[in-house]
Amino acid sequence: MSLGPTFLGLLETRPQHGYDLKQAYDEQFATKRPLAYGQVYATLSRLLKNGLVEVEAVEPGAGPERKRYTVTEAGVTDVEKWLAAPESPEPYLQSTLYTKVVLALLTGRPADQVLDVQRAEHLKQMRVLTRRKADGDLAEQLICDHALFHLEADLRWLELTAARIDDLAGEVRGR
Repeated sequence: MSLGPTFLGLLETRPQHGYDLKQAYDEQFATKRPLAYGQVYATLSRLLKNGLVEVEAVEPGAGPERKRYTVTEAGVTDVEKWLAAPESPEPYLQSTLYTKVVLALLTGRPADQVLDVQRAEHLKQMRVLTRRKADGDLAEQLICDHALFHLEADLRWLELTAARIDDLAGEVRGR
Protein backbone atom coordinates (compact mmCIF):
# COMPACT_ATOMS: atom_id res chain seq x y z
CA MET A 1 0.00 0.00 0.00
CA SER A 2 1.23 3.48 -0.77
CA LEU A 3 1.75 5.22 2.56
CA GLY A 4 2.04 8.79 1.29
CA PRO A 5 -1.42 9.12 -0.26
CA THR A 6 -2.93 7.10 2.57
CA PHE A 7 -1.47 9.46 5.16
CA LEU A 8 -2.67 12.46 3.15
CA GLY A 9 -6.19 11.04 3.11
CA LEU A 10 -6.10 10.41 6.85
CA LEU A 11 -4.82 13.93 7.46
CA GLU A 12 -7.65 15.29 5.33
CA THR A 13 -10.08 14.08 8.00
CA ARG A 14 -8.29 16.16 10.68
CA PRO A 15 -4.79 17.42 11.59
CA GLN A 16 -2.85 14.77 13.53
CA HIS A 17 0.43 14.06 15.28
CA GLY A 18 2.60 11.28 13.89
CA TYR A 19 1.58 9.01 16.76
CA ASP A 20 -2.14 9.59 16.08
CA LEU A 21 -1.62 9.06 12.37
CA LYS A 22 0.07 5.71 13.05
CA GLN A 23 -2.82 4.69 15.30
CA ALA A 24 -5.40 5.66 12.66
CA TYR A 25 -3.49 3.79 9.95
CA ASP A 26 -3.06 0.68 12.09
CA GLU A 27 -6.75 0.71 13.03
CA GLN A 28 -7.99 1.03 9.46
CA PHE A 29 -5.41 -0.81 7.37
CA ALA A 30 -2.87 -2.79 9.38
CA THR A 31 -4.86 -5.04 11.65
CA LYS A 32 -2.19 -7.76 11.73
CA ARG A 33 0.97 -5.85 10.79
CA PRO A 34 1.20 -2.38 12.35
CA LEU A 35 3.48 0.26 10.88
CA ALA A 36 6.83 0.97 12.42
CA TYR A 37 7.21 4.48 13.79
CA GLY A 38 10.22 4.96 11.51
CA GLN A 39 7.98 4.48 8.47
CA VAL A 40 5.52 7.03 9.79
CA TYR A 41 8.07 9.78 10.40
CA ALA A 42 10.06 9.08 7.22
CA THR A 43 6.84 9.34 5.19
CA LEU A 44 5.78 12.54 7.00
CA SER A 45 9.22 14.03 6.38
CA ARG A 46 8.95 13.26 2.66
CA LEU A 47 5.42 14.68 2.47
CA LEU A 48 6.59 17.84 4.29
CA LYS A 49 9.57 18.24 1.95
CA ASN A 50 7.29 17.87 -1.08
CA GLY A 51 4.84 20.49 0.21
CA LEU A 52 1.96 18.02 0.62
CA VAL A 53 1.67 18.52 4.40
CA GLU A 54 2.68 21.29 6.75
CA VAL A 55 3.24 21.54 10.47
CA GLU A 56 0.15 23.17 11.92
CA ALA A 57 1.47 23.38 15.47
CA VAL A 58 4.37 22.32 17.66
CA GLU A 59 3.34 21.30 21.16
CA PRO A 60 5.37 20.28 24.19
CA GLY A 61 5.22 16.60 25.06
CA ALA A 62 6.62 14.22 27.64
CA GLY A 63 9.64 13.74 25.36
CA PRO A 64 10.45 15.72 22.25
CA GLU A 65 8.08 18.39 20.99
CA ARG A 66 5.09 17.01 19.12
CA LYS A 67 4.30 18.29 15.65
CA ARG A 68 0.72 18.32 14.45
CA TYR A 69 0.52 17.90 10.69
CA THR A 70 -2.18 19.06 8.30
CA VAL A 71 -2.63 18.39 4.60
CA THR A 72 -2.03 21.23 2.11
CA GLU A 73 -4.12 21.97 -0.99
CA ALA A 74 -1.40 20.26 -3.03
CA GLY A 75 -1.80 17.24 -0.75
CA VAL A 76 -5.56 17.17 -1.27
CA THR A 77 -5.00 17.33 -5.03
CA ASP A 78 -2.49 14.48 -4.74
CA VAL A 79 -5.04 12.31 -2.91
CA GLU A 80 -7.72 13.11 -5.49
CA LYS A 81 -5.41 12.08 -8.34
CA TRP A 82 -4.37 8.90 -6.50
CA LEU A 83 -7.96 7.89 -5.78
CA ALA A 84 -9.02 8.52 -9.39
CA ALA A 85 -6.15 6.55 -10.94
CA PRO A 86 -6.80 2.84 -11.46
CA GLU A 87 -4.35 0.36 -10.00
CA SER A 88 -2.47 -1.69 -12.56
CA PRO A 89 -3.49 -5.33 -12.47
CA GLU A 90 -0.40 -7.32 -11.64
CA PRO A 91 -0.16 -10.35 -13.89
CA TYR A 92 2.17 -13.00 -12.60
CA LEU A 93 3.76 -13.87 -15.91
CA GLN A 94 6.96 -15.24 -14.37
CA SER A 95 6.25 -16.68 -10.97
CA THR A 96 8.58 -18.55 -8.67
CA LEU A 97 6.12 -21.44 -8.60
CA TYR A 98 6.19 -21.81 -12.39
CA THR A 99 10.00 -21.72 -12.25
CA LYS A 100 10.01 -24.51 -9.65
CA VAL A 101 7.71 -26.67 -11.80
CA VAL A 102 9.88 -26.20 -14.90
CA LEU A 103 13.11 -26.84 -12.99
CA ALA A 104 11.64 -29.99 -11.47
CA LEU A 105 10.75 -31.22 -14.96
CA LEU A 106 14.15 -30.27 -16.38
CA THR A 107 16.01 -32.09 -13.62
CA GLY A 108 13.86 -35.20 -13.64
CA ARG A 109 12.26 -34.51 -10.29
CA PRO A 110 8.53 -35.07 -9.72
CA ALA A 111 6.85 -31.75 -10.60
CA ASP A 112 3.55 -33.09 -9.30
CA GLN A 113 5.08 -33.09 -5.80
CA VAL A 114 5.95 -29.41 -6.18
CA LEU A 115 2.31 -28.74 -7.10
CA ASP A 116 0.98 -30.92 -4.26
CA VAL A 117 3.12 -29.17 -1.63
CA GLN A 118 2.00 -25.78 -2.91
CA ARG A 119 -1.65 -26.84 -3.01
CA ALA A 120 -1.43 -27.95 0.64
CA GLU A 121 0.15 -24.63 1.62
CA HIS A 122 -2.56 -22.66 -0.21
CA LEU A 123 -5.32 -24.68 1.46
CA LYS A 124 -3.70 -24.16 4.86
CA GLN A 125 -3.57 -20.39 4.29
CA MET A 126 -7.18 -20.40 3.07
CA ARG A 127 -8.29 -22.10 6.30
CA VAL A 128 -6.47 -19.44 8.35
CA LEU A 129 -8.10 -16.64 6.35
CA THR A 130 -11.53 -18.25 6.61
CA ARG A 131 -11.25 -18.38 10.42
CA ARG A 132 -9.95 -14.80 10.49
CA LYS A 133 -12.84 -13.72 8.29
CA ALA A 134 -15.40 -15.39 10.56
CA ASP A 135 -14.08 -13.49 13.58
CA GLY A 136 -13.65 -10.14 11.84
CA ASP A 137 -15.67 -7.04 11.23
CA LEU A 138 -16.75 -6.02 7.73
CA ALA A 139 -13.37 -4.49 6.85
CA GLU A 140 -11.55 -7.63 7.97
CA GLN A 141 -13.99 -9.79 6.01
CA LEU A 142 -13.39 -7.79 2.84
CA ILE A 143 -9.60 -7.98 3.27
CA CYS A 144 -9.82 -11.74 3.78
CA ASP A 145 -12.14 -12.15 0.79
CA HIS A 146 -9.61 -10.36 -1.41
CA ALA A 147 -6.83 -12.70 -0.31
CA LEU A 148 -9.07 -15.78 -0.58
CA PHE A 149 -10.07 -14.95 -4.16
CA HIS A 150 -6.39 -14.68 -5.12
CA LEU A 151 -5.62 -18.00 -3.47
CA GLU A 152 -8.57 -19.60 -5.27
CA ALA A 153 -7.21 -18.38 -8.59
CA ASP A 154 -3.81 -19.84 -7.69
CA LEU A 155 -5.48 -23.16 -6.86
CA ARG A 156 -7.18 -23.19 -10.28
CA TRP A 157 -3.77 -22.63 -11.86
CA LEU A 158 -2.28 -25.48 -9.81
CA GLU A 159 -5.04 -27.84 -10.99
CA LEU A 160 -4.69 -26.76 -14.61
CA THR A 161 -0.92 -27.20 -14.49
CA ALA A 162 -1.28 -30.63 -12.89
CA ALA A 163 -3.65 -31.65 -15.70
CA ARG A 164 -1.15 -30.44 -18.32
CA ILE A 165 2.06 -31.57 -16.59
CA ASP A 166 2.86 -34.29 -19.16
CA ASP A 167 2.45 -31.86 -22.06
CA LEU A 168 4.58 -29.27 -20.25
CA ALA A 169 7.26 -31.88 -19.56
CA GLY A 170 7.41 -32.70 -23.27
CA GLU A 171 7.76 -29.04 -24.23
CA VAL A 172 10.32 -28.21 -21.55
CA ARG A 173 12.53 -31.20 -22.33
CA GLY A 174 12.24 -30.61 -26.08
CA ARG A 175 13.60 -27.03 -25.98
